[in-house]
Amino acid sequence: MHRNEIIEVEITGYAFGGNGIAKIPTENGDFVVFVENTFPGQVVQARVEKKRKKHAECKLVQILQRSPLEQVTDFQEISGAPYIYVPVEMQQKYKQSSTLDIFKKIGRVDAIENLFDTYISSPIPHFYRNKMEYSFSSIEHDLELNEEKDNAFALGFKRRGTWWKVESLNHQSGLFDEEFETKLKEIRVYLEQTGLEAWHPPKKTGFFRHIVVRKSFYQDQLLINLVTSSEGLEKFDVQKFSSFLVQLLGERLAGLQHTINDNVADRAKIENGTNQLVYGDSKVVEQLSGLFFEISMESFFQTNPKSAELLYQKALDYVFEENDLKSKVVMDLFCGTGTIGQILAKRENSAEIIGVDIVEEAIVDAKRNAERNEIESVKFFTADVGKFLSQYPEYIGKIGTIVLDPPRAGIAPKTLRKVIDLNAERIVYISCNPSTQARDTETLQSAGYKLEKLSLVDQFPHTSHIESIAKFVKDPNFVLLTEA
Repeated sequence: MHRNEIIEVEITGYAFGGNGIAKIPTENGDFVVFVENTFPGQVVQARVEKKRKKHAECKLVQILQRSPLEQVTDFQEISGAPYIYVPVEMQQKYKQSSTLDIFKKIGRVDAIENLFDTYISSPIPHFYRNKMEYSFSSIEHDLELNEEKDNAFALGFKRRGTWWKVESLNHQSGLFDEEFETKLKEIRVYLEQTGLEAWHPPKKTGFFRHIVVRKSFYQDQLLINLVTSSEGLEKFDVQKFSSFLVQLLGERLAGLQHTINDNVADRAKIENGTNQLVYGDSKVVEQLSGLFFEISMESFFQTNPKSAELLYQKALDYVFEENDLKSKVVMDLFCGTGTIGQILAKRENSAEIIGVDIVEEAIVDAKRNAERNEIESVKFFTADVGKFLSQYPEYIGKIGTIVLDPPRAGIAPKTLRKVIDLNAERIVYISCNPSTQARDTETLQSAGYKLEKLSLVDQFPHTSHIESIAKFVKDPNFVLLTEA
């Protein structure tokens, strides 16, 4: 076996992160093959990416035989939802067992089953996403013929394992808005009839590049951003396209933006080009736990808001359990736009709540959102975690609970040490990557923070992603012993 070799294997197990496990018998024992985004019972073709002495890591090329556990539906399978045909209950079983196993292996928590609290399923198993990005390409992978077509006009998602080929979305993916994805084919036909070409990724030429859609569940409206190059711009009537969308989507169309992006990087972000509002509004409003948040196309916001409500409710349950908040401060670290702090303030008016983030723009948004929701009991600070107490000494010894919600990469070791130095009585740690949380669990427990409870939240059904909420409580005797 060597790198880039295509192999055929049967998946017999499942590891954290959606890695299917296959075992190849050898005279020295089983050689283990990990294939991402696969499921037990499938027979697959995979490309070897890394080869080690006792295992190999592979990318999925194609599924040759479905697992007996899968139930094929009318949803179109896309690379971003590899488990769309696996029953949600079965997804839960494998996600839960593989995540708890990570806490044993990385976090060294042997009795994790005894600390496990609950698994929270997404209230909406399908059509739950509030943002989706579709790509254009003049190189299409025809799903019916299972072959590549040049000089095409494809609009949908990148084919698994490629950056140049797009599979046109002809049926709903089951992840985003049902009506919009049903009508996406009509949008594709309209744009193709303009005579302008779809983007050619290898050549870096063409006009149409991306369509990004943001949805407000509260308003039941869609905000659309069409991303093009400037090549042939004078031939494109954006106002006519706007009228077509109004006719197609009616009052559900909240706004249309047009971004002109000539950057060769294959990204749809607005800051990579010039942007204009063609129709309607540039923002939508979403409701979360009774609070309202103004969201632009580029704003960070929970992708599955219905599930996020349950995540925050469970996190706040951990904040309030056997806890007198009146005499202590609750600190929301990495607070972003202030969602957690505001929900906390709504639930407990007597607590002093502070939100801290090093990104100034996020704090500006947090203050604006708090004003919109008429919440005055939360204070927001732009500050580095490590320097916070030196800048605001009035909070020394007063921090009762810290709520952490770091990015996917987790908390840098130096930053985690600074969090520990804040000496809070408890830490409620929300993670979108349990493997980094498990890593940090070992550090926190060595600093006297005992893992008391752990819950899992399925924010992204049909994918390998899972979120976790951990409750850590400081052992007061540990601090005394350390100081002595």
